[in-house]
Amino acid sequence: MVCCPRCPRLCSRSSAYTLLLGLCFVTLGTSRILLLKFSANADSQYDFLPVSVNLLAEALKLLFCLVMSVRVIIREGRSFRSLGSTSSSSLLNSLKWSVPAFLYFVDNIIIFYVMTYLQPAMAVLFSNVVILTTAVLFRIVLKRRLSWVQWAALVILFLAIVSLTTGSGSEQNSIVVSSLHSNPLFTPSNSCLLYTQLLDQMKNSSASALWTSSLPGQAWKDRMLEKLRYLGVGHILILLQCFVSSMANIYNEKILKEGEQLTESIFIQNSKLYAFGVVFNGFTLGVGSEARGRTLHCGLLYGHNIFSLGLVLVTAALGLSVAFILKFRDNMFHVLTGQITTVLAPMVLLAIFIYNASRPRDLEYSLQQKKLRVINGEVSERSRGDGEELELLTRTETDSESEESL
Repeated sequence: MVCCPRCPRLCSRSSAYTLLLGLCFVTLGTSRILLLKFSANADSQYDFLPVSVNLLAEALKLLFCLVMSVRVIIREGRSFRSLGSTSSSSLLNSLKWSVPAFLYFVDNIIIFYVMTYLQPAMAVLFSNVVILTTAVLFRIVLKRRLSWVQWAALVILFLAIVSLTTGSGSEQNSIVVSSLHSNPLFTPSNSCLLYTQLLDQMKNSSASALWTSSLPGQAWKDRMLEKLRYLGVGHILILLQCFVSSMANIYNEKILKEGEQLTESIFIQNSKLYAFGVVFNGFTLGVGSEARGRTLHCGLLYGHNIFSLGLVLVTAALGLSVAFILKFRDNMFHVLTGQITTVLAPMVLLAIFIYNASRPRDLEYSLQQKKLRVINGEVSERSRGDGEELELLTRTETDSESEESL
């Protein structure tokens, strides 16, 4: 950013806004990674529909931008037609926002499945492939050149991240943060419980039917699944997410700044973007039979906990911060600022892990450790008085018969 020496106050204010925007983006990005993990259950699965989080976040962003757009229109004395499409040309211009909206929709869905296969620290580290994909698309789509120094810095940064991820899969998945999972906030109704039970029965019956009926191509499918597991589904998904995320951000920046859109209000522009986001996420809920059934019988907030509701707010705020970065800065600022998240997220996870490991166990945990151990018909328990071990052997049938004879 080049500052005018005659306007130091303007330069300092712009730098302060840029710093504040970067801090907000880093904080929200780190919080989102943590909330994605903590909102899952103990089996690293989500009790709620992931698309419901994205739908609620898109609705919040759309509501915020609509309110701010009305404020801008009233202040500038413009017509409310600027929010809609009154002609064929304006309709075509509005349809351009459907492309980044769809890409963001895919990106936000993939991240949920990535977090079920990878730990947050590994997901953050592997996501740095977006550095190179963004740099390449930055050059091809936006026609902007990067100096050799910038390319060298990007390659060195990328290789440094790759070196951190070289390890076995068991080592990468060894640290599990499972003590902060929360129970659902809402009690399901009787119709919801009945529907989920029927759904589980249908899944079990279909799974058993597929197991008993061995099709000719079943062995080939099993081999393909084994290869996918060997390659790592989480790694494949996160590579796909990096490419989709880069495409979404690059295309979004392109239409945010092209032609007359450069001087257009960011709130009016994002109102069109988030409207398509609501449509895509709502369409997913309506098309999928399982998602539609769970929403109709159990409601949109079924399975949500305190972390997932916090995830909705953080996702909405993060999307708004990305929009401001793409409008007033560029994608390279967005990518390089995100590298702070690469350092910050593992540090926060490590601090949480150390805190949970060092804090005293509760009474329930102590009682579980003192439960009776049943091994091969032998029951042993430790007496609390003198610490001696008292073994109670189960009586055999011969002992019981001898007692009856006596």
